[in-house]
Amino acid sequence: MPETRKPKYVERVQTGVRIEKRLLKVLKAIAQHGDMSLGDLLEGIVLHAFEGKTPFSAGTRARIAKLKSVYGLDLNAQDSHKLSESKDAGRQEQEQDRHDP
Repeated sequence: MPETRKPKYVERVQTGVRIEKRLLKVLKAIAQHGDMSLGDLLEGIVLHAFEGKTPFSAGTRARIAKLKSVYGLDLNAQDSHKLSESKDAGRQEQEQDRHDP
């Protein structure tokens, strides 16, 4: 008989986190595919990372690779501490939206 785990009750808080746009798109797609909220996905990723475990199966990693391609996400772990936000990032996006049909 499979082990039944009791739920652990936690207190969650709302937070405003800034995150790279394409990375967020990939995360949202993975959460949706797993039928979970973005917050649940992030909690799982972080809890696995805290224990030095990989949060994703080989199949999910393959799906992530495809989604990265779809959304043009060319960042990797080595980039994580080198990211800098452009001062006019929002303005560039607005200009792009105006020129797109």
